[in-house]
Amino acid sequence: MRKLISIGLLVAEGFQVMGLAALSVFEMANRVLEYPGYDVHVISEHGGPVRNSLGFSIETKPFPASFHDTTVTIGSLAMGPTSPGHLDYLNRAVGRSRRIAGVCTGAFALAEAGLLNGRRATTHWAHAARLQAEFPAIRVDADRIFINDGGFWTSAGMSSAMDMALALVEDDFGQEIARTTARRMVLYLRRPGGQSQFSTLVEVEPKTDRIRRVLAYAKENLAKDLSIEELAQCANLSVRQFSRLFRNETGQTPAKVIETLRLEAARLLMEEGRFPLDEIAQITGFADRERMRRAFVRSFGQSPQVVRRRIVQDRQSSFA
Repeated sequence: MRKLISIGLLVAEGFQVMGLAALSVFEMANRVLEYPGYDVHVISEHGGPVRNSLGFSIETKPFPASFHDTTVTIGSLAMGPTSPGHLDYLNRAVGRSRRIAGVCTGAFALAEAGLLNGRRATTHWAHAARLQAEFPAIRVDADRIFINDGGFWTSAGMSSAMDMALALVEDDFGQEIARTTARRMVLYLRRPGGQSQFSTLVEVEPKTDRIRRVLAYAKENLAKDLSIEELAQCANLSVRQFSRLFRNETGQTPAKVIETLRLEAARLLMEEGRFPLDEIAQITGFADRERMRRAFVRSFGQSPQVVRRRIVQDRQSSFA
């Protein structure tokens, strides 16, 4: 049976423009469904034009007397107190909206309204410590793409708005519709909520093309041995020159970074849920399950089995 789901996207002066990316997900989902499954409205406290973080305005409707099925509030780069009218609307949406969400620093508005007390939540990693300090009753998880706790959804910053929107589509219309929507948007896949906000390649930040080339090669060939000799050859350097340059640029040894890349890849494969642990160990270059177990315990303090169990629990709670 066809259903029409109304989305109310709350914005205020200076809202972060990337939050609007979520609208594209609902627009594309309608095309995949081949009927209007989503009715999207951009709303603000007083209606009319509202300027975003880039300085141009979009037209909005005033807060309606009735409530949308899903209420989503977008954060801003220059955070300030949320207006009393905005907070009042969020509080009145409880019990009337099936889902209430905060994109990026939109989690602060939900927190000010008291909606996240006693709940797990996330936000952009750069603001997570502040969210936890200002609202100690919230269990802030700074290393999650998005979290759903009892119908209250929060997401990390920037592009994660699309990940959370795709999760909402999956919640409404199933995995295949969400997957096809992601494909139409030229997104590789919907990242699971439990995926880390960070990437090893971003954190390492090499300065030269030589080391960037080596890391890209390593990431594409994790199943290989990736000996120091092979990596040095990729950089067109001697082993001694390569080892010195690599440590100078990354602050780590090649072996440590390669292990971290393998751990990251193994966690992503666990998120997908398609492969047994023995096969994941082979694909990611750990060679066997025991070597992978030791690496997981060193880095995460938990075995792969425990990490996978947590991923499954996160996935189940996302749609509880």
